[in-house]
Amino acid sequence: MAAAGGGFGGGKKVVQLFYDVVSPYSWLGFEVLCRYRHNWSIELCFRPAFLGGIMKETGNQPPAMVPKRGEYMMTDIKRMAKYYQVPLQIPKDFFGSVIRKGSLSAMRFITAVDMTQPQFLEPVSRELWMRIWSRDEDITQPESILAAAREAGLPSALAQKLLAMTSTPEVKNRLKETTEEALKYGAFGMPAVVAHVNGESHLFFGSDRLELLGNVIGEKWLGPVPAASKPRM
Repeated sequence: MAAAGGGFGGGKKVVQLFYDVVSPYSWLGFEVLCRYRHNWSIELCFRPAFLGGIMKETGNQPPAMVPKRGEYMMTDIKRMAKYYQVPLQIPKDFFGSVIRKGSLSAMRFITAVDMTQPQFLEPVSRELWMRIWSRDEDITQPESILAAAREAGLPSALAQKLLAMTSTPEVKNRLKETTEEALKYGAFGMPAVVAHVNGESHLFFGSDRLELLGNVIGEKWLGPVPAASKPRM
């Protein structure tokens, strides 16, 4: 993956995925783009950001806070999960797990991973999504985050070190800067996918715009699971 904030030259088109593990649609987009790395000529850059900050700055609110929209979302998530072949399950206490607890501690940990051990960024992110959105487990407590890190293959001592980093100004500022970068591209929710084509940036919101993304970058959409890849969950 390209370094965060790096140049966008070269043969492959750069596609940035701004995401937060509290967002189920971010997980769907994440998994499908991971599959398409092997089919499209793209450089996929994972950009962990804080959805709560984006919602606050744009005046947006979670879909579940609007009753009819929330009802639709519960059905839509199930349909999308089946279509994209991602083992997503809605937590029993949706408001408690998603709205009240949030994801700040998890996203700071992911940011620390990104800053120091980027080779673990993909598996750690996936394991945290698996906890909250597949197994209905906590992602806010230190022991929960360490359990996800362990499942992702991160050595215990290193995971403890990264957890300690989450309280440092360096990690907090990096997460804030990445969130602000997403806002500059026009993000108002997540996932926010930004494609860089011929010196221009193109923002796509949501996990159901990937066919359109392919069209803009000159690549063909081959369905949710293209032949050259398979789901990793």
